[in-house]
Amino acid sequence: MLSTDKSSSLVRSIVLGAAGYSGAELAVILARNPYFELVGAYASAGRAAEPFSSLYPRYKQQLDIMVQPWTDELAAGLNGKVDVAFLALPHEASEAVTPLLLAQGIDVVDLSGAFRLKQPQLYPQYYGYEHQHPELLAEAVYSLMEWQSTPLPRLISVPGCYPTACTLALLPLLKAGLVADNCIPVINATSGVSGAGRKAALSTSFCEVGLNAYGFFKHRHRPEIEQNLARKVVFTPHLGNFKRGILATSVVTLKAGVSAEQVKQAFNSAYNGKPLVRLVSHSPNVADVAGTPYCDIHWQQDGEQLVVVSAIDNLLKGAAAQAMQAANVRFGKPETAGLFAGVSHE
Repeated sequence: MLSTDKSSSLVRSIVLGAAGYSGAELAVILARNPYFELVGAYASAGRAAEPFSSLYPRYKQQLDIMVQPWTDELAAGLNGKVDVAFLALPHEASEAVTPLLLAQGIDVVDLSGAFRLKQPQLYPQYYGYEHQHPELLAEAVYSLMEWQSTPLPRLISVPGCYPTACTLALLPLLKAGLVADNCIPVINATSGVSGAGRKAALSTSFCEVGLNAYGFFKHRHRPEIEQNLARKVVFTPHLGNFKRGILATSVVTLKAGVSAEQVKQAFNSAYNGKPLVRLVSHSPNVADVAGTPYCDIHWQQDGEQLVVVSAIDNLLKGAAAQAMQAANVRFGKPETAGLFAGVSHE
């Protein structure tokens, strides 16, 4: 049953995948966003219904909405009752349910990778399945909001966590034409274990994780980063022994004669007036962004070599907060509505 506690003038929203970390963050953000109403929360079909605060006890007496099992048959009953659905689902599940929701007049904000890549032939190689709705790839808009200049459509594809940190770090330099033409950016990025999701697995058990690289040359976020930057990259992700956050270190070669002032101007010009990017005077720390919707960026230059370090919370700026940021803009609300105070479920 859909919750109807608030005024129907608000943007009526549901979250599919509300039991997982990113979906849970979204539910909390939506519940406190004064312009949105969380009218339904859903988890996979095999789960029994239970209160959200049973899944995340810190929200008892704060967010007690029931998390219901989702089945595709429910979509038809949402027509006229829901304005937007946030999908925090596995890639194939998001791809399958999106056309059903769009057919009911419901906007979709998808946090999976189902609609991020514009070339359907890349999905078997990087995601392990054939894309069943390639026509939607052209319709979906990739919502890296600091670089979004066109109106958002009914289908919004939220960037991945690693691509968010890396693209925000490097795009100002590329757009300003400061990077050498033959430069292949080298990116090393470390994520906390929450990036692997809530499902138990030995390889991501906190007591088993130290610090290790993985996904050499084949990680699914590599083509997404290359699509954003319009050039090849060497991207190596790492798994670190901390809960949440991403620290990305990106190295590029600048064109001959590029000055420190030009680099500074590129970043200032790109992010002036962008409330969720902070250009900091020290090397970023994941502890400073954990539980926040910010991306912190710092750089150091040595001649033609430039190192850019960026830090985000993978569950917020890398997922839920960025989804909310896009939905706020889509529905004409303040861009940062709902994004501050009490966002962490640690």
